[in-house]
Formats: sequence, structure tokens, C-alpha cells
Amino acid sequence: MKTLKEIIRTYMAVISFVLMVVILVIIGSIEILNEQRRAKDNASQVFRQIEQKLKENEEEIEEIREEYSRTCLHNVEMIAYMLQIDPSAADDMETLKQIAKWMEVDEIHIFDTSGRIYAGTCPEYYGYTFDSGEQMNFFKPMLEDRSLELVQEVMPNTAEGKMMQYSAVWSKNGEFIVQAGMEPVRFTQAMANNELSYIFGLLKIDPAVDYYAIDGESREIVGATDLESVGRKAEDIGFRFDDILADGNGFHEKVNGIESFCVFRQIGTIYVGRIMPNSVIYQRIPGNMFFLALGLLLIVCILSFTMIWCMDKYVVNGIYGANEKLGRIAGGNLDEAVDIRNSVEFSELSDYINNMVRSLLNNNKKMSYVLSKTNMYIGVYEYHEEMQKVRFTEYIPRIFSLSDEKAEQLASDYHLFREFMKEIFNNPVPQEQGIYSFHGECMRYVKLEEIEEENGVFGVAIDVTEEITKRKKIEEERDMDPLTGLYNRRGLEAQLAELVDEPEKLCYCAMVVADADGLKEINDTYGHEKGDVYLQKIADMIHSVGADKSIVARQGGDEFVLFLYGYEEERELREALQMLDFIRKHCLGYLEDGLRIPLSFSFGYSLGCQKLDYSEMLKEADAKMYEDKRGRKKGKVR
Repeated sequence: MKTLKEIIRTYMAVISFVLMVVILVIIGSIEILNEQRRAKDNASQVFRQIEQKLKENEEEIEEIREEYSRTCLHNVEMIAYMLQIDPSAADDMETLKQIAKWMEVDEIHIFDTSGRIYAGTCPEYYGYTFDSGEQMNFFKPMLEDRSLELVQEVMPNTAEGKMMQYSAVWSKNGEFIVQAGMEPVRFTQAMANNELSYIFGLLKIDPAVDYYAIDGESREIVGATDLESVGRKAEDIGFRFDDILADGNGFHEKVNGIESFCVFRQIGTIYVGRIMPNSVIYQRIPGNMFFLALGLLLIVCILSFTMIWCMDKYVVNGIYGANEKLGRIAGGNLDEAVDIRNSVEFSELSDYINNMVRSLLNNNKKMSYVLSKTNMYIGVYEYHEEMQKVRFTEYIPRIFSLSDEKAEQLASDYHLFREFMKEIFNNPVPQEQGIYSFHGECMRYVKLEEIEEENGVFGVAIDVTEEITKRKKIEEERDMDPLTGLYNRRGLEAQLAELVDEPEKLCYCAMVVADADGLKEINDTYGHEKGDVYLQKIADMIHSVGADKSIVARQGGDEFVLFLYGYEEERELREALQMLDFIRKHCLGYLEDGLRIPLSFSFGYSLGCQKLDYSEMLKEADAKMYEDKRGRKKGKVR
């Protein structure tokens, strides 16, 4: 599970990344639209320049045309006048060429009245008539109306097809027609300057930008900065004419294999387009986006650091502080107070936690008060691995006879308390369910019940010392012989019954029945009080055999029972029986000061191993005891 700091940082990183991506996408889209708008604005400006240039060129062409017409007509009139003055010049080629040079014309043709060339600077044209071609036919009306003075538009001549402008007039005497031809150098240059390809060349400041002029009817490229495309169909280089017609705001198209942004405008019957490759129009965007991303990243880092710092200072640290305090409270330190005041919310939380702890303390006091009203001392304790301290009610120290110092030590560390309780649980009281004994100022008994919780324990302790003591005293009076302190018949049967239920404790065993000798004589000689002392001495002597591996009882009167058990080998058991025989032969006892007599008794025994019938063993041992007594009376050694 992640910490709150890690969660906040993760979410901050994710949100910041998403916001950066969204902002970059939005700004990138805006940049693209701005570049497209800039491209359209530039295209519009270029289109206006093209329109202006075309208009200026048209006006210039018209002026040149009018000037050529006037010049041509003036020149031919002067030539006709000079030939009329000197008719012989028409037959002199050198003179005609000199006149052409003077008049700045390229050709002089002289027609007769039938419209046939018979003289001029170009002998190769002699014989041509007004019917020789379209260009010549233009002047044919002059044969019908001699008042006409005609100036022809620039067009290919009939003989060679070269561009010429011709003018013709009748001589004043009406004898011939003079035609002068001029090569329209300026006019041709003006016409060339008016071609869109030439204009595009003038406007091509950016080498990466191309311009195309497409005829609206034929869809043929009539002008372009890429001269190889002139004459081709628009579709051949990638244009879709429907896009040209439909979108005046620009569109993307793959032109000559290059992804480009295209803007077109209709000028007359021609569609003029400005084509800019995407790599050019958007070339600034990657750099701008890179620096924008760096700026955003810097801003995000500053904001994230500031927010995380604020979260750490005013939220996370407050939570950590509250958790630390709650950990101590959970550890059993209910005196701990939470005091976090860096915000209104944490101030309220601190108050709520402190009120809850006070409520817990009050509940403990209330529980202790209620338990104190019972006739028994009842205590409650609780601890778990997350609690350093142990919580218990005020009667726990009294129940376990703890000093103030010991109680404080156990309450401060649940490990010590658990070890203390383990020692108690290691001393269960036999035949008592859930009751354990321990030594305080005296032997004490406590009834314990623990409930296992997750990582912890909840326990209840009840002081039953008085109850158990009373019951044990009653049982002792019931099962013990008051004279000798040995078990009586009832006590013997109870002890033997317990051993029969646990045969693994028996191993090799022996049932011994003993009977004191000469009790009647002692009673008669020294009195019954001394007879009681005599029985006590014999009881002590028999009880000394076998130690903790024996049960000794007074059956009644002067008869005793000794049950030996727990011997791993039969040899050890027989050695104990021999010890009993040795004691009865050699022990003396004091009935009073100066009165010392032999402690004599007869005994018989029955041997067994684990599973046994102690009633049968008693009968067998009793029979052997009487046999031993009869033999002793006869003075026989057993």
C-alpha cells in the first residue's frame, strides 16, 4: 500500500502530464491554424500583387500598342511621301534599306494597285498579294477604299510566321501602296512580362513556395514557377479541381509528391494558387512546441513542488502527527493528547480524538465501578501487538497481588505482561476448569478466561482464592485423617482413581497394607494419648518410603495403606519394599521425653504394572499382611 505522499505525487505527476499533453495539443492546434491563417494572408497579399501587376501590364501593353500603331502609321506615311517625291528610290534596294533605317522600320513593301508586292527591302516577298494569307488579307479592303490607312495588330507574318506589326497607306497620287513592318520588340517584351509564369518568378521570394495558374475551363496549367508543369493537367501533379473550387480557405494536398498547403483564388478565368510544403509552413511549430513544453514543464515542476510542499506541511505532516499520537493511544497510552492546530479541520479532529480517549477512560472507570459492586474481585485486561502498553482495570493489580511498581512495569510493556500471564497459566489447579494458582503473600487462586482477537488478547480475571480455599479445606477435612495427616479411606480411593485414569504414570507399582503392632498394650500401659503418638510415628515412618512416588493413607484404627508407583524397573520397586522392611526392624520412636520404644508393624504387598485393579491388590496385600502378622506373633522372621 502506498503512502499518502506517494499517492499525491503520483496523481500530481499524472494530472500534470495529462494537462501538459492537453495544453500542447491545444496550443499545437492553434499554432497550426495560425500558420494556415498566416499562409492564407500571405497568399491573399500575393494574389493582390498579381492582380495589380496584371492590371499594370495590361495598361502598359495598351499604351505600347497605341504607340506602335501611331509610330507605324507615321513611319509608313513618311516613307510613302519620300517614294512619291523620288519614285526611282523604289527600284533601288540600297536606298530603300537606307530609308527603312532612317524611319526605324524593319521591312518596306510596295504594292501595285492590284495588291501585289513588286518592290521593297525583302525581294523574297515579291509576288505576294493581299490574298496570300490571313495576315496579308487584312489590308485587302484598301483596294476598294483608297482613303483607308490601316495598322495591323501584332501577329505572325505570312511568309515566315514571325511576329510583326504592319501598317499601310496609299501614295498621294494613288499609284502604289506602301507597307511598313516593325518587329514589336517592346510589345513582345510587355506581353512576355504579362505572362503569369514571369510574374510568379518576380514574386518568388521564398524558394520553397510555388505558384500555379490553372485555366478554369481546360484545367490546364498555364503558368507556374515550376516551368516543367506548364501545359500539364492540374490532376497530373496532384490537384483535385473540386478542392480548388470548393475551399477558398486553403486545403492540404500532395503536390508533385510533397504534402503541401494550398490556397487558390480566381482571377478572371484563371485560378491562381500559392503552394507551400507542410515542412515549410509548419517548420516553426516543433521548435515552438519544444520551448513551450520546457516552459510548461518548469511551471508544472514549480507548481507541483509548491503544492506538494503545502500538502506535506498542512496535510500530510498533520496526518502523520495524528497517526503517531493515535499509535501511542492504541499502544495503551490513554494519557496522550492530540494537539494539531495547523488548520481548522485538524483542530476539530484533535478535539474529537481527545474526546474519544476521555470517553474510553470514563468507560474504564465506569466498568471498574460496576465490577466493584459485585461480591468478587473482577478485572479486565487487553493487549495486542500494536499496543506497547497493557490496558487493565483497577482490580487487576489487587487480584494478582502486584505492587504499584510491578503493576506499572507490566502495564508499560505487553511483552512483560504476556510472560507474567504465561507463568500463571503454567500452574493450573487440578480438577478445576480455568482456575490457576500462584504465590502472592499466600497461595492465591484466580479464574482466567482469554479471548483471542486479531493480533491481541482480551482477558477477564476473577479472584476465587476464598472460594477455592474454603472448598479445599472442606475436601481436606473430608479426605484426610486428622490424627496422622494422611489420606483417609475416601481420600485414598480418590487418589487411586485418578492414577487408574492415567496408567502411563503407574509403571511398576506395589500396594502395601501395614498394621501397627502392640497398639492395645501401649494404650493400656501409657494411655490412649501415647497410643495416638505411637500411630503418628508409624505414619511418618511409612510416609518416608517412596517420597513423591507414593500415596499413604490410614484405613482406620491401626491399619495403613502405602501405594508405590512410577518405578521404571521392578528392581527399584523391590528395593523400596526392602527399605520399608529395614525401617520397621530398626526404628525406635519417642512417645515422650525418656520414653523410647520400637515402632513395630506388620505389612504385606501386592505387585502390579500399569493396568491394574487396585481393589484386588488391596485384598491380596491385606491377606499377606495378616500372614506376616501371624508369623511375627509366632516369632518367625518374614
